[in-house]
Amino acid sequence: MTIFFLSMALIVVLLLAEMPIALAFGSGALVFGLASGSDVSFLLPYAYQTTSSFALLALPLFVLAGTLMAEGGISERLLNFVNSLVGRVKGGLGAVTVITCALFGAISGSSSAAIAAIGQIMIPRMIREGYPAGHATALVACSSVLALMIPPSIPMIVFAITGGISVGAAFLSTLVPGILLAAIYVVLNFIFLRNVDTIKVEEKLTFDQSVKTIGRSGVRAFWALLMPVLILGVIYSGIATPTEAAAIALVYAIPVGFFIYKGLTLRSFATSFVRSAITTGSIISVLFFLFMMSRAMILQQIPKEVAEAMLSLSDNKYVILILINIVLLFIGMIVDDISGSVLAAIIFLPVINELGIHPIHFAAIVGTNLGLGNVSPPCAPMLYMAGGVSKLTLDKYLKPTLKFLIFGHLPMTMIVTFCPDLSLWLPRLLMGIQ
Repeated sequence: MTIFFLSMALIVVLLLAEMPIALAFGSGALVFGLASGSDVSFLLPYAYQTTSSFALLALPLFVLAGTLMAEGGISERLLNFVNSLVGRVKGGLGAVTVITCALFGAISGSSSAAIAAIGQIMIPRMIREGYPAGHATALVACSSVLALMIPPSIPMIVFAITGGISVGAAFLSTLVPGILLAAIYVVLNFIFLRNVDTIKVEEKLTFDQSVKTIGRSGVRAFWALLMPVLILGVIYSGIATPTEAAAIALVYAIPVGFFIYKGLTLRSFATSFVRSAITTGSIISVLFFLFMMSRAMILQQIPKEVAEAMLSLSDNKYVILILINIVLLFIGMIVDDISGSVLAAIIFLPVINELGIHPIHFAAIVGTNLGLGNVSPPCAPMLYMAGGVSKLTLDKYLKPTLKFLIFGHLPMTMIVTFCPDLSLWLPRLLMGIQ
């Protein structure tokens, strides 16, 4: 156990020193493996076999499909459609941002992609329309993690593979919490802006004009809105596995980008492949070392020892859940959501099994907690990425971020943790999960 904590401390120090995540986890895995006496030649084949699994093939396919759709002009059409619905009221652009991030998450499955695609457009636009720059930055950062919760979610794919549970059920576990959190952010956005007098509001349209505007923007956004319906439809109708659905999404994205939206060119098509390869390569590198470390931990019975140690602190299930939430929040602060998903599955699933908590319920707990951690200072990778778009210093958007987290994401995390039916009823309804 001492070697494990020293290895984790080394990883944290290397991450804080801004070493690339893959190298930090690789160093930690190597130190832990050698110090614990594990045979590295045994760990390497296991990591290779796990990263070569058919289920994990969904990851690069979803990454590429999301990149192609973003390059093809999907984000602009989604924004225009949502803007036609709620954009002509005070604070409407903020609501547009939240809803579009949720919709984009249903296509890309990536928080960073949501910031890149939506934040690049909406942060400057909100600032031009009189929104406080800190509010705009915080709203994009907090809304970006909806991509982690709205399926298809890449972190949930990784968590399901690591934990040996259904990918489809893991997707569904965070869907309802993700939709509720989006609604909460929309409401909070209007509340926080009610006394801001600098916001410009577009002239309201008549009913007939509104119907025409919504109709036109809806037609233009139709193919973008159809993609998540297609993906989830083929998965939960039993037509395709999540990996096959990812391949369908890719095949769908290419003609839509080239011939319908006409945003894709041969140059941007090639660029999308390169960007997706870089993203996939960095993710797989991290996962490879994490799987090595996970195997070494299992051989040394670290998860079992962690479970016994936590259960020795209290026999109250709710106390243990609060402790797990705190640790998951810390994990989310220092690493990305994909790495955090693997660590959560490795370390805490034995504890969860001992407590009698459903692993699909725990998937929702992990998803909401890691999303909270990804935008919680001091590390907050998604928060700083949004700050990079707005080019503001942390002090300008820290307060509005904390307001969104304290009144929005934190309560939702507690609800998900202590109300298991919120995350279980949909998997039970559609997949027959017991």
